[in-house]
Amino acid sequence: MKKIILPAALLCCLAATAQVKQANDASLHAVKPVYTVPYEAMPKEEIKKVMDRVFGYLDAVTPAQMINKKTNEPVTDIAKIDSNTVLQQGDFRITSYEWGVTYCGMLWAAEATGDKKYTGYVKDRLDFLAKWIPAVKKLKAAGGYNGEGYPLHQPVDPRALDDAGAMCAAMIKATRAGVSNNLRPQIDVYSDWVANKQYRLADGTLARVRPQKNTLWLDDMYMGIPTLAQMGKLTGDKKYFDDAVKQVKQFSDRMFIKEKGVYMHGWVESMETHPEFKWARANAWALMSMVELLDVLPADHPGRPQVIQQLKAHVKGLAGYQSGSGFWHQLLDREDSYLETSATAIYCYCIAHACNNGWLDPVAYAPMSMLAWNAVATKVNDKGQVEGTCVGTGMAFDPAFYYHRPVNVFAAHGYGPVLLAGAEMYKLVEKNKFKMNDSSLQYEP
Repeated sequence: MKKIILPAALLCCLAATAQVKQANDASLHAVKPVYTVPYEAMPKEEIKKVMDRVFGYLDAVTPAQMINKKTNEPVTDIAKIDSNTVLQQGDFRITSYEWGVTYCGMLWAAEATGDKKYTGYVKDRLDFLAKWIPAVKKLKAAGGYNGEGYPLHQPVDPRALDDAGAMCAAMIKATRAGVSNNLRPQIDVYSDWVANKQYRLADGTLARVRPQKNTLWLDDMYMGIPTLAQMGKLTGDKKYFDDAVKQVKQFSDRMFIKEKGVYMHGWVESMETHPEFKWARANAWALMSMVELLDVLPADHPGRPQVIQQLKAHVKGLAGYQSGSGFWHQLLDREDSYLETSATAIYCYCIAHACNNGWLDPVAYAPMSMLAWNAVATKVNDKGQVEGTCVGTGMAFDPAFYYHRPVNVFAAHGYGPVLLAGAEMYKLVEKNKFKMNDSSLQYEP
């Protein structure tokens, strides 16, 4: 008799059918699905292990050290600075806006877990900057450095929101937390750029002149609003809060797509029809800017209810785009675009933070944040590197640009968000309990 060989896929199908025939209606209900990421509440001890891996990697690859570029010898005395003195190169720049987010993540990790090594990381780097920025600035003014290639040029001479905003907010948070007490001169430089020097539209909305004149980048909600909010808290001057609330309103009026519940990435004043590319990380920056503002905005400020309402509308919209794996897509509404880590981490942090603070119903939204965290945790490799993060991204008018942006472990945008998300999930798990009910993850306040 001729032997019949069945394809492997058909054999699997027949085996599954046999299992179904052996089961009954009641037992089928209890069959455990095969999830692509863990479908359970991660204990706080495991959350911290993920954060600690990230910390270990970052602490090793972001030195705060000046060296002589000819001899490669360390320079520790500011009196010995000369034109050969440069910043020792690491995997990431310690003065970039991405690192402003990372410092905030470290501070929040220390707040959540009580582990002082996170605070120490921030203190070491910010004290280093406070020591060397004035020395570099003095040497530059005296002609000791030529051109634009001198060390610490972003804090010495900020030219854009990217240079100033996130770093300023981090420095104010560190000052308010008592981590550093010598940052006020640099805070004033940064905040002056955001509040007074950054280009704006006629109505005061933070804007850019690229890629087209009078362009709004959704990213700039985060590059500007947290600084304004933190300056309001630091100085007590209401004008900063008023400006921050105005930015939320005016960006949202132009760029929030109400029927979709999410924002477009870019808006150009001269255009009648705006390309509605719903880039995930830009939406994440927008959401985090509202969270940052609500953290310090006085309870009696007349703009507070509007900011909370906008936050709720945005989260409701984002909820509809979370994938079954817990991630969000690079372009939120295009499921054939790749799943992206940094935006998912920011959504996780913001949603959990809003639940912890009572701005969102945790019964409705906390399971979503846990699913997002479980997804993000799968992208932290054994070295502590964050995988699956989109590299720096400008603004475009076609989908191919967003679809094909590379991902890389050296995309600095992923590290601060993962620390923020981990810290907030640590607090969420510690504060209340998740449980399984009828095979689904539930939150019990």
